[in-house]
This record gives sequence, structure tokens and C-alpha cells, in this order.
Amino acid sequence: MTDSSRVEFFFDCSSPWTYLGFEALVAAAREDGFGVCFRPFLVGGVFNTVNPSVYAMREAPIVPKARYFTKDMADWIRRSGLAIKWTPSIFPINSARAMRACLVAADAGACEDFARRVFQLYWGEDRDIASPDVLAEACAAAGLDAAATLAEADSPERKAQLRANTNEVIARGGFGTPTFFVGGDDMYFGQDRVILVREAMARLRAGATD
Repeated sequence: MTDSSRVEFFFDCSSPWTYLGFEALVAAAREDGFGVCFRPFLVGGVFNTVNPSVYAMREAPIVPKARYFTKDMADWIRRSGLAIKWTPSIFPINSARAMRACLVAADAGACEDFARRVFQLYWGEDRDIASPDVLAEACAAAGLDAAATLAEADSPERKAQLRANTNEVIARGGFGTPTFFVGGDDMYFGQDRVILVREAMARLRAGATD
């Protein structure tokens, strides 16, 4: 049965665009009264499988496009009001443990608070989110026991779950982060598509009440 109450949000905290999309989506969800199903995954696995052009662009950037990309990011950061440092000292970051911890937080109903703090630590404070000590700060912000959360995040079960989420988003047509699904198969990619996600949810929910 189609879920008309929640947007599926496939995300990896290693992307600044995803930070922008995360905050835009949770704000829209509060305003419009729909839920968010947080689906952490590993975007590097997606790039390796279906979108290796990302690596090629990093190795040999098209100068005018890269210049505009930087401007575009600055414009969106300004509009959002978020504190985002576009050039963290560690980039790309190994986000696997952080995303597995997001899985644990999601099961505890604390993914929004945990993920927000992970985004802040990396993109706002230039901290290494691969470090257990840094992730412990995100656990504290979400009211989670750090030792238990990180131990579970490193378990074979959570590693398998993260791989499964990564494979799932690929199978459903995803190629990067953030990716949103409305009603099961209506996919949207990119933080600037949240307005379209809102409209799609409104149509879906209106149909569910007819």
C-alpha cells in the first residue's frame, strides 16, 4: 500500500547539498504535516556503481562549471542561513560509520537530531565525522548513549543494512544524495527539488482522502 504520510529521504551526510536538502525537507514536513522516513546510505557506493562521472569531474573539472558550482553553493548557503564551510579540511570524508549510526538513531526515533548534529560537526565546524569521539557528540545531541550506539553501528548487521539501503536506492533509480521518494516510486534528486516534493506530497495526500 502506498504511504501517503511520509517522504522517504535517502541521504549521506558527506554532501553539503544534502545538508541543505535535509533542513529544507524537515522544515517542509513540519509546515505541511507529513512525516520523513530517514534512509541513510553510502553515496560512494552509488558513485562506484552507477555514477563514476563524479570522480572524473573532481580529477579534471570544467573550469567555468566549477566556478559556477562554487557560486551556486554560496547562493544556497546564504539563502538557507546555515553555517556551511564549503572546503572542509577532510574531503571527501569516510562517512560509513556516521551513516550506520544514523541507522541506529533512526530506529530510536532520533535520526533528525543525530543527523543534524553530524552535518553541523562536519560542514559547520570542520570536524572529522569518521572519529568515534566526534560522533559521540552527535549522540549526546540526540539523547543517545554513545558507547552503545557506536558499538551497534559497527556491528555486521548495521553494515549489511547500510549496504542494503545503498543497493536499494540504486535499484530504484538513484544516483546521488539527496534522493527523495514520494508514494514509493516518484523520485526527486537534489536539495532544490524539495518544493516539488512538497507539491507531490500534497497531491498524494489529497488523493488519499478523496
